[in-house]
Amino acid sequence: MSEAVDWGLALATGVRTASSGPEMSMTEAAAEVAALREAAAAVVEPVAGITALSAPEAPPAVVVDRAEWIRSNAGALRTVLTPLTDGERQVGGFAQPVSSRLAGLQLGLALGWLSGKVLGQYEALPAESDGPQRLLLVAPNIVQAATVMGVDEHDFRLWVCMHEETHRVQFGAHPWLSEYFAGEVAALVRGLDVGPAELAARLASGIRNADSGGVAGWLQSPQMRSRMSGLMALMSLLEGHADWVMDQSEEVVPSAARLRVAFEQRRRGGGLFDAVLRRLLGLDAKLAQYREGAAFTRAVIDQVGLSGFNKVWSGPATLPLAGEINDSTAWVARVRSM
Repeated sequence: MSEAVDWGLALATGVRTASSGPEMSMTEAAAEVAALREAAAAVVEPVAGITALSAPEAPPAVVVDRAEWIRSNAGALRTVLTPLTDGERQVGGFAQPVSSRLAGLQLGLALGWLSGKVLGQYEALPAESDGPQRLLLVAPNIVQAATVMGVDEHDFRLWVCMHEETHRVQFGAHPWLSEYFAGEVAALVRGLDVGPAELAARLASGIRNADSGGVAGWLQSPQMRSRMSGLMALMSLLEGHADWVMDQSEEVVPSAARLRVAFEQRRRGGGLFDAVLRRLLGLDAKLAQYREGAAFTRAVIDQVGLSGFNKVWSGPATLPLAGEINDSTAWVARVRSM
């Protein structure tokens, strides 16, 4: 039986419609790749020191172009949407060829658009369920962003790598987190009262339009709405904690404060699932949850220190609830009572 989304068309469309990167000679491109690899390696120890988290040694960061980023995320989306093609979800015409091609075209256009905006990404949801979780650095976008913002290229590479390395450490130091995150995303998708072709269309619209209506109306039960809120709180924690690390990096990145000012003016979001779960769900059109997660991190550390904050990684029960992201005192009190 054919799939509900023509993934071959999605990939081909994304690659074909991705904007071209900055003009660089082969020599310049090779030098940029080498510089990014060096930056990624250089931040491993500083991030471990700032976070006080220890993750197993991982493969080196992978420097990619926009096409490879699209391949990675098309594969991850395919994994995420698979539950909607099982069982009863394949009836009603959703898997018919025309619908499948339309869904693939829409997703491909969205991926092509987003591929020019993402600087880096940790593959929390790899394309293959048993595949390695890679740290990706999108070279043309990093070069282009540094040029547009007029910032120091060396410092900017390090600064971006600090953020992505923090995500690697978050998941690498806490193996339960990857399984939990993947499980929550899968449960959320299964709870949607919509077929895969319609979801693909909304995904495409949501990625491109921060003001799109979102999928809250498709979650029919209070349990699923609560799960969505919890997943958004987790996303805020992960991104906010990584932003906090970036702001502690001045010993490694001398211009970190200036980079923060410049970056906030152009920030477009992180990886694919940041874009989908924030823009698609209509809960963070202006990236407020990044700032809320960073504010939560700072506030908890102010109250109980870094070791107290790191209790957040103990397991699902210690993750902040949706209401606690903006009420760090409530989180501290709840965790203390455990």
